[in-house]
Amino acid sequence: MLIAQNIKKSFGDLQVLKGINLEIQKAEVVSIVGKSGTGKSTLLHILGTLDSADEGSLIIADQEISKLNPKQLAKFRNQKLGFIFQFHHLLNEFTALENVMIPGMIAKSNQKQLTNKAKELLDYFGLSDRLTHKPNQLSGGEQQRVAVARALINDPQIIFADEPSGNLDNVTSEELHHLIFKLRTDFNQSFVIVTHNNELADMSDRSLTMEDGLIKK
Repeated sequence: MLIAQNIKKSFGDLQVLKGINLEIQKAEVVSIVGKSGTGKSTLLHILGTLDSADEGSLIIADQEISKLNPKQLAKFRNQKLGFIFQFHHLLNEFTALENVMIPGMIAKSNQKQLTNKAKELLDYFGLSDRLTHKPNQLSGGEQQRVAVARALINDPQIIFADEPSGNLDNVTSEELHHLIFKLRTDFNQSFVIVTHNNELADMSDRSLTMEDGLIKK
């Protein structure tokens, strides 16, 4: 599903990633752990094509990312990748249903089919009675489930999550962790998750530890 080879990244004189090699399989849940400042989020952003490496190659779903121009890359990201962040990044002026539909609208999906699919996803997440609620009318856990539904709307090949439960209480975090593995089972999703949560890391198929810009052997 994903092959990263010799990924290096510097910011000025600071080398953050020093040659990362990583493979992710279909329907695999992989957590990346490590102390703050070890390069976890930088790596996740590069793997998710939100940033580019200084060196190395990245292949996702048989597509070599470096061969895509900016317009092609934006289309690839929209159609093939999903993202879940610690802070949900929902748009406050839009309803839960509209927030879920946004990636599909960018992809110019059929409006009727998109609306029906968004409703089905929100129903799957137990939010069928929250379709018209705006983010400030939802609990933290509900907002995060809307964000997960948004990540799924275009049937992505792989989902990247950056501290997905970092802003949730313990009970809601546990619910989200179990939801991730239910999604893997029900939708055959691959997940790459940066987390400080030991429980989530232990539940994952693999837990990789980053240290000083490298994945610890």
